[in-house]
Amino acid sequence: MNRRSRISRQTRETNILVELDIDGKGVSSISSPIGFLNHMLEALSKHGLFDLKVNAQGDIHVDQHHLVEDLAIVLGRAFQKALGDKKGIQRAGFFIYPMDDALALVAVDLSGRPYLQFDVEFRRQFCGDFDTDLTKHFFEALSVSMGANLVIKLMAGENDHHKLEAIFKALAKALKLACSLDPRASDSIPSTKEVLD
Repeated sequence: MNRRSRISRQTRETNILVELDIDGKGVSSISSPIGFLNHMLEALSKHGLFDLKVNAQGDIHVDQHHLVEDLAIVLGRAFQKALGDKKGIQRAGFFIYPMDDALALVAVDLSGRPYLQFDVEFRRQFCGDFDTDLTKHFFEALSVSMGANLVIKLMAGENDHHKLEAIFKALAKALKLACSLDPRASDSIPSTKEVLD
């Protein structure tokens, strides 16, 4: 089964290409003008064992909003396309990830019905060069474009870097489980409705 995708999006504000292999080894090549976001996407790739290539440019001279939002949209669409009809997947997954002082819980259901629960607060507006005000918006756009019910709760934490890293690593592990295949259900869609959309 080939669970790979290549998605691009070009607007007057951004130009983004994402290549994804769900059944990869955690190899990444991430390029955007936001260094801290690159670091988080590398963590997503490594801890989810997703091979991920991202080339993203945008009008960050305005601010980071357009690039962060559009990158989340393209990433979510890449997962959606790579999963195809979703036959045989676990569908749901969760993980609680500790990162020094931080503890993040992430749960995901690839139900086809987007919804975000986000319970996280940051102390600073910027973590490295990343505008933390855009964190919730990134995950909203990801939830919608991926068609996923996404729950993100910060259970402990003081350092904003540790908070964000714990969240992205927990997301990686939760997505890895949700995307994984159950050999007992290889020909069925994991829903009593027999459809996930």
